[in-house]
Amino acid sequence: MKNVVIIGCGIIGAAIAYRLSKTKDLKITVIDQNPPAQGSTGAALGVLMGVISQKSKGRAWQLREASMRCYEILIPELEAITGLTIPFNCQGILMLRLADDNLESWEKLLKIRNSQSWDLELWDRDKLKTKCPQLNNDNDEIIGAVYSPQDRQLDPTILTQALVAAGQKNGVTFKFGISVEDFASISAKDSNLQICHQIYTNEATLKIDWLVIAAGIGSTKLANLLLKNSHHSTESLIIKPVLGQALQLRLENIIGDPDFQPVITGNDIHIVPLGKGNYWVGATVEFPNESGEVIPQAALLEKVRQEAIAFCPALARGSIVRTWFGKRPRPEGKSAPVIEKLPGYSNVLLATGHYRNGVLLAPATAEAIGILIASFPSPS
Repeated sequence: MKNVVIIGCGIIGAAIAYRLSKTKDLKITVIDQNPPAQGSTGAALGVLMGVISQKSKGRAWQLREASMRCYEILIPELEAITGLTIPFNCQGILMLRLADDNLESWEKLLKIRNSQSWDLELWDRDKLKTKCPQLNNDNDEIIGAVYSPQDRQLDPTILTQALVAAGQKNGVTFKFGISVEDFASISAKDSNLQICHQIYTNEATLKIDWLVIAAGIGSTKLANLLLKNSHHSTESLIIKPVLGQALQLRLENIIGDPDFQPVITGNDIHIVPLGKGNYWVGATVEFPNESGEVIPQAALLEKVRQEAIAFCPALARGSIVRTWFGKRPRPEGKSAPVIEKLPGYSNVLLATGHYRNGVLLAPATAEAIGILIASFPSPS
């Protein structure tokens, strides 16, 4: 049995653990300082903007497409294994087209998606009014919409809990309240690379054959500690936090057509129906200040709420049930996400820096890590 240790139990770490639990001869341990889904995962809205994304080729699209196809199988699979119900909105995403929108780019994307066997629809104002009467017909900024029936939305926290439960049934060990203090590495016999063979934690020393760092913002500290000890690389991993705030509104009734409740998005504002008159609204995008700190600004969250009301006036009647925020991991100097071997090491893999697409790309990331581990002989 080969020991695989995954650091981080947000949706990325949990998805990797579940994916690897299906592989023979792997003993998988997941460690985290906190319970599952406490970081950026717990703050995410779970809007899976794959087909409606303007990404149409290369790695960015391949990861999206792989995840979108995987989710259609993964959600019922997890529900069958765990008995949990995972909220999974299959009514699509409706993106409002505003006055400065480029129609030509959407027409081009529609043709591309059709050639890729995905559906997109362009709606004019009349169709939008008929299908979504809750939208503000007096708002001249709204000139139409793009509807993506195959995009989805889900609850990231419940999904992560389901991945953990399914992983446990498959033999994965999850340890929470664990902090990493240091690593021990040795030089590989047949290369100038290092092999990380032990992790020192506040609880115990763990022996490893493969290490996967999926700790979001915390990946910076962990990866750079390994890089410092390797003596083979001057590179560093920089993951910076970008804060996002959101809120939940409760209305007396569902707004619009009860039988057609897609996610509505416009100008980067998401209105997410949860059923029974509950809606998530978000999210802000707040970058660190000069000292590297990022502090939630109440005025920015209120601005998001007002923009959502401008699109959908009925939301003004909603009472605020709760507000929350999370810090998204955004890589600096690298494309998001970072899915690769750590420079200087033969057995350390990075699965981090997903920025605003962690939930969307979790299944594809897990598959990529599984392929990396299967593609290379055990370094120990």
